[in-house]
Amino acid sequence: MSDIKTNNRSLINSNTTRLATLWKDIKESIAGTERDFTKAPLGHAILILAVPMVLEMLMESVFAVVDIFFVSKLGPEAVATVGITESVMTVIYAVAAGLSVATTALVARRIGEKRKKEAGVVAFQAILAGIFISFIIALPGLFFAKEFLLLMGATESMAEEGKLYPAIIFGGNAVVMLLFIINAVFRSSGDAAISMRVVWFANIINLVLDPLLIFGIGPFPELGLAGAAIATTIGRGIAVIYQFYLLFRGNYRIKLYWKSIQIKVNVMFELLQISGGGILQNLVATSSWIFLVRIISVSGSEALAGYTIAIRIILFALLPAWGLSNAASTLVGQNLGAKHPERAERSVWITGYANMIFMGTIGLFMALFPEFFIRLFIADEAVVNFGAMALRIISFGFAFYAMGMVLIQGFNGSGDTFTPTKINLVCFWIIEIPLAYILAITFELGLVGASIAIVTAESLLATIAYFLFRKGKWKLKKV
Repeated sequence: MSDIKTNNRSLINSNTTRLATLWKDIKESIAGTERDFTKAPLGHAILILAVPMVLEMLMESVFAVVDIFFVSKLGPEAVATVGITESVMTVIYAVAAGLSVATTALVARRIGEKRKKEAGVVAFQAILAGIFISFIIALPGLFFAKEFLLLMGATESMAEEGKLYPAIIFGGNAVVMLLFIINAVFRSSGDAAISMRVVWFANIINLVLDPLLIFGIGPFPELGLAGAAIATTIGRGIAVIYQFYLLFRGNYRIKLYWKSIQIKVNVMFELLQISGGGILQNLVATSSWIFLVRIISVSGSEALAGYTIAIRIILFALLPAWGLSNAASTLVGQNLGAKHPERAERSVWITGYANMIFMGTIGLFMALFPEFFIRLFIADEAVVNFGAMALRIISFGFAFYAMGMVLIQGFNGSGDTFTPTKINLVCFWIIEIPLAYILAITFELGLVGASIAIVTAESLLATIAYFLFRKGKWKLKKV
């Protein structure tokens, strides 16, 4: 009997110690840490990096949901306008994400090699490239907003009433670009808590301004759909100013100095070379959403509105999972820089399986209760039915999405951005788009057919990435 009591006490003490260690790691991750992630125990390293990254992406997903929540009060056509704009904004996200991928790979390597000043040089070249590209995108976005909506299937009245929304969003795309890139700088250096605080800051501003500017509460003008665009742009813009303050005045792993503000042709070339693959892989993936929206728009504005709300909810679930994926990317880059390739690989598998459990659980709830989630945003029965149907079907693939995104980020963290590009090309352009067209239009399955095509393509992506990652060629990538 005494032995049993002793064993029970030992078990209780052991569990208490584990919980205390877990809580200590969580507090450290949120407050910021000076740990060397190439030497810290891998489980602790993943947790400390992942917690702020997950919280960052959770708030980024709140950003998407908040906008659609308030805009849905303006009716299905306003929601559809946001859906159309967001489908093309994914191109801008693709460019920003591509630059972020290259920034992550190079900064993480330099940090792993203990070359912090060189990491700062990479950061400035990335910022410079982002500013230049965003300017090129802004001009046509400002002047051809209405034509863009018409091209994407909007009615004349939708395009006339909603043209200010894409004009403001596209015109202010620089804040999106810089927010992505600079947060990638902080994350890849190991200061993930800073990125988290920046995104929370931006989203709190957006959360406050959205209802004020959309509905004209108090002294604010009633701007409708345009108000949502202005609130988003202001929130992100102020966050970018805060990022620059931290880069120049902060005391973190990576810092910019005035003498660093110069073009380094060799670094810029390397950055653009890696980001070319990152941009292309994201363009291939995200541009497929543009074609999906065009295919779905044939089924009418209610179907498109339902799909738009469903995708926002799915993004709400997926973005925290991207936080875990970003942790894997940072660990791969830093550990390859420190000459620990096996440790880099282990970090990806541990993160991937944890992500599958997380996303699989969320997907189960969304598949069982899709109407509940859609009704949080809109009461229109037709829109609810379409949205619930899309949400249920797409949720069945969540576990595949979880592993797929971690593996892709593992490739990216090593600097191998072209393998994911090839995978995306096969899965999204050769499989998803043709399959969506055949099922949705040829077989007249509409939104059901498009949703099935999404699940099929994403599941295939995870399978292909799994086998290619196991081959290990990414470990030999030099950056």
